[in-house]
Amino acid sequence: MGSSRDIAIGPVAVVSLLLGTLLQKEYDPHTQRDEYYRLIFTATFFAGITQATLGVLRLGFLIDFLSHASVVGFMGGAAITIALQQLKGFLGISTKQFTKETDIISVMKAVFKSAHHGWNWQTIVIGSSFLAFLLVAKFIGKKNKKLFWVPAIAPLISVILSTFFVYITHANKDGVSIVGDIEKRINPPSLDKIYFSGDNLLKGFKIGAVAGMIALTEAVAIGRTFASMKDYQVDGNKEMVALGTMNIVGSMTSCYVATGSFSRSAVNYMAGCQTAVSNIVMSIVVLLTVMFLTPLFKYTPNAILSSIIISAVIGLIDIDAAILIWKIDKLDFLACMGAFFGVVFKSVETGLMIAVIISFAKILLQVTRPRTAILGKIPMTSVYRNIVQYPEAIKIPGVLIVRVDSAIYFSNSNYIKERILRWLTEEEDNLKATYQPKIQYLIVEMSPVTDIDTSGIHAFEELYSSLLKRDIQLILANPGQSVLDKLYASGFPDLIGEDKIFLTVADAVHTCSPKFSDDV
Repeated sequence: MGSSRDIAIGPVAVVSLLLGTLLQKEYDPHTQRDEYYRLIFTATFFAGITQATLGVLRLGFLIDFLSHASVVGFMGGAAITIALQQLKGFLGISTKQFTKETDIISVMKAVFKSAHHGWNWQTIVIGSSFLAFLLVAKFIGKKNKKLFWVPAIAPLISVILSTFFVYITHANKDGVSIVGDIEKRINPPSLDKIYFSGDNLLKGFKIGAVAGMIALTEAVAIGRTFASMKDYQVDGNKEMVALGTMNIVGSMTSCYVATGSFSRSAVNYMAGCQTAVSNIVMSIVVLLTVMFLTPLFKYTPNAILSSIIISAVIGLIDIDAAILIWKIDKLDFLACMGAFFGVVFKSVETGLMIAVIISFAKILLQVTRPRTAILGKIPMTSVYRNIVQYPEAIKIPGVLIVRVDSAIYFSNSNYIKERILRWLTEEEDNLKATYQPKIQYLIVEMSPVTDIDTSGIHAFEELYSSLLKRDIQLILANPGQSVLDKLYASGFPDLIGEDKIFLTVADAVHTCSPKFSDDV
């Protein structure tokens, strides 16, 4: 149902962490297993409903509010949180001695508290050895692209070797925790386990909506990444409908929220997949494994699973991207760090909330405080540019040219009016100090102004009244068709005079100061 040819679907670390964290706040997976499972299926169902609804209503733009900077920070924080959670299996700490909290302070307290009696040295040796092997394999794959299969197959080799080692040495009798028996069966139906009423319905909806949005963000980003590599387009709304339908069906067959996996998609891409049939092949292999090969994993040590997860999530920490964000936009960097520290020191949802709040604040700041610039003429041309960007640009005597770089709405109209008047006051003070002719014309370059509302028109009317008192004429240059229609509908051209609206700044200057505009 989707449009991506490369995306590989399945459970992913970030969504799994998010879902597990939110669910464990409601029910304990060990003592309240049935309620925990039911809430998982309920959250998955509503994650699918959320995703499909966004796609059907073509509301995919909502996920864009999670900016790239926020996602970088969130992924980095989530990677550290996931790695910290794996210390339980990596060090051989029992579930009772470990904390249910995900923040770094609680986890490290639990780790050091259990240092005397909770750690198992055999487990640590197994985990450390194979973690080193996995990291070396990943390094080889990065250094030589032709060897992409080395890091791809390294986890499987690790599982086979560690399982064989534990089996022949009976290390599980010395305290090495193993996976144990896994049922050989296809997922049973779970439609009857989804909560459709009561308090758990609301809990499932809230958890599912959050997990669904994060899953969407990751899947669409991955799909677009690989589509750009192969030069084709991904329809975000189709992807949402496909993911939503998949998770709705999944919730009815004992599955939890799945989405696009970057690592699996990368292997898919490198292996030369051309269509989504690769997902069908992958599903068949998983089915065969579940049906026939699960007894082989009985002696797999939990430490090796922790090592595989730790080696995988290290790649989620993108320091280079964070440095680039710092160089480009400090507010973006603030959103990135807000998400990162929120996840690491508090919780996943706190980090997301901080990132979204900072991103919204940035949008509001840009909307309410748009850029304005004074323009000057580039010598020997009829081009007018920002005098800060182009120091050679010359101001026109008796004329102040101001450009507004934004649509003019109720949120910024008063600021724009006051900013123009401040420009005017500063310019008049400078002219008085140097005994130059006073300003007679104010030209507002409006080509970047894509729209205007009644508050914006009212602000221009107030600007016109203020200029009349200073004996300065207001002139508009190059307003767009939409803006012009609204100005005429309000009668503003009748107020200032229809001959005060020009096609270009050059035309306006030629009318106001013909001799200077021709000579320069």
